[in-house]
Amino acid sequence: MGKPLPQTAFKACLTGIHAVMFLCGVTLAVQAEPTAFSRQVVLDEAKRLSEDAFVPPAKVPDALLGLDYSEYRRINYRKKAAIWGGTPTRFSVEMFAPGNLYASGVDISVVENGKAFPAPVNETSFDTPRKEISALLAKVGQLAGFRLHYPLNREDYEDEFIVFQGASYFRAVSRGQTYGLSARGLAVDVAEPTGEEFPIFRKFWIERPSSHADSIVVHALLDSPRVSGAYRFGIYPDDPTRMDVEATLFPRAPLKHVGLGALTSMFYFGSIDRSDRPDYREAVYDSTGLAIHTGSGERLWRPLSNPNDLQVSAFMDKSPKGFGLILRDRRPEAFEDQEAGYHTRPSAWVVPRGDWGEGHVQLVEIPTPLETNDNIVAYWRPKAPLQPGMPYQFSYRLTWPNDNPLPAGFGRVRRSAYGLKLGTEYPQMVIDYRGMPKNVPIKEIKFDRSVSRGRIVEVVAQRVDEEHMRVFLTFEPGTAGPVEIRIQPKYQGAAVGETWLYRWTS
Repeated sequence: MGKPLPQTAFKACLTGIHAVMFLCGVTLAVQAEPTAFSRQVVLDEAKRLSEDAFVPPAKVPDALLGLDYSEYRRINYRKKAAIWGGTPTRFSVEMFAPGNLYASGVDISVVENGKAFPAPVNETSFDTPRKEISALLAKVGQLAGFRLHYPLNREDYEDEFIVFQGASYFRAVSRGQTYGLSARGLAVDVAEPTGEEFPIFRKFWIERPSSHADSIVVHALLDSPRVSGAYRFGIYPDDPTRMDVEATLFPRAPLKHVGLGALTSMFYFGSIDRSDRPDYREAVYDSTGLAIHTGSGERLWRPLSNPNDLQVSAFMDKSPKGFGLILRDRRPEAFEDQEAGYHTRPSAWVVPRGDWGEGHVQLVEIPTPLETNDNIVAYWRPKAPLQPGMPYQFSYRLTWPNDNPLPAGFGRVRRSAYGLKLGTEYPQMVIDYRGMPKNVPIKEIKFDRSVSRGRIVEVVAQRVDEEHMRVFLTFEPGTAGPVEIRIQPKYQGAAVGETWLYRWTS
């Protein structure tokens, strides 16, 4: 906790703030009595929830639900109301109002000295287009989520760097980045015929860091018709920003299909999957591909696509070392979109902590006609179903880097493209590797390659420069249907670049 405020500052903090006084660094509650808090509180509440039937959260009044997007965007949390704003603590918290798409509220508390205080919501918390909206928000007394601020890019300005808002979604940025893909606390039944179940974070507890701390802890209570859970997020804004996630799930019913470390992104079109509509831009996507570091040590790269039909891919593994949705090409000219700034968006990389056992990384690619739709989902799906009465613990480190880590001198796929071999009707895949070992003669690189049907016509490799290799893979697909393609560059029997995988459809 920060130093006690001088009497004059204390009086200034009270001006216009009557719910609680920790907003200015004081932990004395006026309206609500504080409650003791520890991580065990979240675990106990999650377990208790699992022992009863799921109760959906109450919806906010129709007057808030009926707000159109433009009016909802005009509701802004007041900077002067920011929790810990103007205190020695380097972090501050700003809130989001319920309404529009955010049909229900969540409870948010701030933890100081082992005591939890409900975050205040009153008629002065938000700047709103109409007084009636301010009164409604105060009456509801709940929030839709929050964002954290920290001097990430420079010491004299607190950047917004992470947002928790909507279901169990959250997203973050590292130094120099802008928002792109999202993460989720848990995915359930993604792309199943019976429909997806969307767990929600019902409650949050945000621990106040010390004045010198460069990290912050957030706790969350997850709930869903078939599972509840207790989450702890250790958050470190940096280059890259990282999050240490610890979770305990309490299933209400058997869960055959859950997704751990779930990530959600957007792929509209790119060099390997061109737009069906005229577009002046070179590419539009938040993520280039799915990267996997398997339990056996192999490095996989699967370019993303915007398919004509729903596609689900499973990459079987045991004890995975890492996976994520990655944005590879960070040149502005790779996108030619100055407004969206796709080249500045983050990647997300999941590193399991402990042994996640058998299962597979699942990739779901959903057709979309619009770049505003998130149509890519990736996560780890455990082989064994989760069972009621048996708490399930897992943890992982989630970072938001520019790229996933690879060894020095190991080729990474920066670009994948598709066309026809000149003078033929044979499909041809073009794969650009960057960061190849410098002293390896290209003629001595061998390629393990395969197609699930048809045949490979030829594989040709060219050295573009010292560290850049371009590979042309031409194949004959044979009968109609998808073709799974795999190619891995090797030198003296060892991999010198990522294994490139792709599902080609005619």
